[in-house]
This record gives sequence, C-alpha cells and structure tokens, in this order.
Amino acid sequence: MASMADWPRVGLALGGGGARGLAHIGVLKVLEAEGIPVDLLAGTSMGGLIACLYASGLTAAELEEEALCMTSRRMLFPLTDASLLRRGLFKGQHVVDYLEERLGCCTFDDLQTPAAVVAVDLYRHSEVVLSSGPVATAVRATIAVPGVFTPVETEGQLLVDGGVLNNVPADVARRMGADVLIAVNVHGAIGGGSFPQYGQGILLPAPIRETLGILYESLQIMIEEIARQKLREAAPEVLLTPDIPPDITPLRGFSHAREVIAAGEVAARSALGQIRDAVSTIAQEERRRGQASIAP
Repeated sequence: MASMADWPRVGLALGGGGARGLAHIGVLKVLEAEGIPVDLLAGTSMGGLIACLYASGLTAAELEEEALCMTSRRMLFPLTDASLLRRGLFKGQHVVDYLEERLGCCTFDDLQTPAAVVAVDLYRHSEVVLSSGPVATAVRATIAVPGVFTPVETEGQLLVDGGVLNNVPADVARRMGADVLIAVNVHGAIGGGSFPQYGQGILLPAPIRETLGILYESLQIMIEEIARQKLREAAPEVLLTPDIPPDITPLRGFSHAREVIAAGEVAARSALGQIRDAVSTIAQEERRRGQASIAP
C-alpha cells in the first residue's frame, strides 16, 4: 500500500435504493476496519442520507446502530405524515425534524468530510448538485421519491429525488476530486418477478395500489438504465453491486436492515484487493509525475 503521504483521495459515490441503500453502511464498516480513509462522498437519495450522516462524523458502527433502531415499524411510523395525496403520499416534515435532531443546524461547510447530494429540479428538468447550505434541507430533497414524498420547493426550484437523472453520482464524486472512485450501486434487480404492493398499509383500493406499482416499476427501469450509462462515462476504479435479494424492495425492505448491511460488507470485502490495487497504482503514478516535475 502507498504511504499516507502519497495516499490518493478516495471518494465514494453512494447510490439510491431506499431500504437497499442500507448496504452502504456495510461498505463503510469494511473501509473503516481496513484503515481505508474516505476523503469525500457524493450520494443520491438513501445514499445521500448516509453520505451526509457519515460526513457529519458518525462512524459506520453508529450508523448501523441507528439504522437497526430506526427501521423497526415502531420507529418508522412516526416519520410518516400524510399529505392527502397532494404531490406525494407524505409531506416529509417529520423526516426533516429527525434529520435536524441528528445534525442540528449543520451546513455542508460544517461537515467533517466534504459531501454533496443530488436532486432533480422539475421546473428546469435538470440535475442539481447540493453542496452548500443546510444539510437537512438538501437530504430531504434528495430523498423526495416522486409520488412518495412531496417535492422540496426552494429558491425557485422544485426538487425531487436525484435518482431520476443520476442514481449513482460517480461523476459528481469525480468532479469533487476523487482520485480513486468507489461507486456503490444498490439498485439492481428489484421486485422478484412481481410488482410490489405500492402504498400497502395506506387506505388505497387495491387497483390503485397496483397502478401505482406499475408506474413505480417503470420509473425504476428508467433510473437503472440511466445509472448504467452514467457509470460507464464516470468509469469508477471500483464498482460495488451488493448481492441484495430482489424481493427486498426500496419501500418495503427496511425490516431486512441487518441482511442488507451484511450484503454491503460482503461486497466491500470481496473488492478489497481491487481497492488496494487502485490506490497503489494511482499513488505510484502521482509519485512518477512528482519526480518528473523536479527532474533537471
């Protein structure tokens, strides 16, 4: 391995995927255990939430403890606040309150590690990278899954989940200065061959839930295809795709938190050799360039 003086900047791009995004915690656990520092993070949706909590100073173990606590039905229910189907099923204010309890009035400048999250502006049909201002507001925007949470209206923008255009923001992490880029795509094959019961537990007739499920699955297909194209362009040194069962869906997989986190650990451990090789290779290139620049 390279010495710390020569260590390239390691960046993480953490993808969206609802409950499946808890696998990011397992990845962070392995990187911490192996002494591989994370110098910057970019995230979308659940990946953005975890990126910001980690950048604020929480350890992977603390994130895991929080996830296992919060993903119980008893703890998740208070985060829901029905919007009477105006722009989404939930208003999301309880989520903001929860984030502010954990992060206070933290801004991106206050984070211990540089971080950014991705949202999409419905007014301008464009991707928006959020890396300044209140962290809680930015996270609320990046998790605003269309139809689930109401959009965030701010500064002339109407923001929804960044996964609509960039579900694994590897390009964002690269622009932030990542020399070694580790991208984590937790989306994968979802549904297990059947449509999820979208909105189950909410007083909606079954035909409406089925219709919403078809619309939601169609959105997931588009998100995954766009993500594949953008990952090819960003060319991360390491791409992790945790092996999460397809029946663990973004909306109804929170009861499987422990299993999803473990899948992230397995994926990261299997790629440790690749990660170390990427760090060493780029460190050697940096040293060669440095030596060339001072050669007579």
